[in-house]
Amino acid sequence: MYSTERAGIAAKTKRGKKQQQPLAWREQLEAGQIKHWKKVREIGDEIRFHLSDRTTYIHDDAVHFLAELPPNSIHAIVTDPPYGLIEYEEKHLQKRKAGSGGVWRVPPSFDGSTRAPLPRFTVLSGDEINQLHTFFSAVAYGALRALVPGGHVFIASNPLLSSMCFHAFQEAGFEKRGEIIRQVQTLRGGYKPKGAEAEFPDVSVMPRSCWEPWGMFRKPLIGTVSENLKTWGTGGLRRATPDEPLRDLIPCYPTRGTERKIAPHPSLKPQRFMRQIVRAALPLGVGIVYDPFAGSGSTLAAAAAVGYHAIGTDRSLEYVEMARHAFAPLSALKV
Repeated sequence: MYSTERAGIAAKTKRGKKQQQPLAWREQLEAGQIKHWKKVREIGDEIRFHLSDRTTYIHDDAVHFLAELPPNSIHAIVTDPPYGLIEYEEKHLQKRKAGSGGVWRVPPSFDGSTRAPLPRFTVLSGDEINQLHTFFSAVAYGALRALVPGGHVFIASNPLLSSMCFHAFQEAGFEKRGEIIRQVQTLRGGYKPKGAEAEFPDVSVMPRSCWEPWGMFRKPLIGTVSENLKTWGTGGLRRATPDEPLRDLIPCYPTRGTERKIAPHPSLKPQRFMRQIVRAALPLGVGIVYDPFAGSGSTLAAAAAVGYHAIGTDRSLEYVEMARHAFAPLSALKV
């Protein structure tokens, strides 16, 4: 009788432990995040702004900051980097502000609306493309070191340069997990021959772009997805609902005028799109999202809107200041 009762009690205890295990590992993840966040947001000596208890923006170069981060210290990267390097050189930024073009194409007005300048990626030389590959390789190797196992990278590109950019991440050791296609029609592409538009009215030099590719990469797991999730909180993607996974085609209108007034950045992405990507990046909703090229702070605002911790860097003090003012209204937008 005693042995039977003892066996029954032992079985109940064992079942109880099994039922408590999910709470134990999740509590450990959440406690570790709070402790870790306090350290990560204070790394380095650069100027920084704590935009909220969960958000910090640092005036720093992406490659430099990635080198300062301890290994396995961030859980996801969501970023829209400069698609080229030369368009953000001072001489080209001045041409953009003056409306004189240069590497920036100034689109014509349409339906009474003045369009924002767009960079001409077709003007990049072979040397500039090689320079760009070297740049993305440095970012990719730094990201591989800083991310925890199973951490994802979502990186925006464009149809002209995506293969080069994405290959750099695969060379660094990331697993490519697919692409998120932002379906959006812009004024990019469809141009007539420059200086001969009237002479060749039926000719376009390239198609009108109606999509934007976001490369999706994952740092290799340690063990199974389940084991990685319990240890690091990463390895998968957060579903929109239990019955609805993240889809790789997301229809999305161009950024609204309301958002552009808040943050007049030339490459501002809409919160409606960014919040879907950022939310998916942390499968359990636990961890730190990092944007190496934070610009006007749209990734940071999206993270705040979904309740995540996030850190951003940018080497442009102008954009850091823009983000300081744009963060609160962007994160509060209804989408």
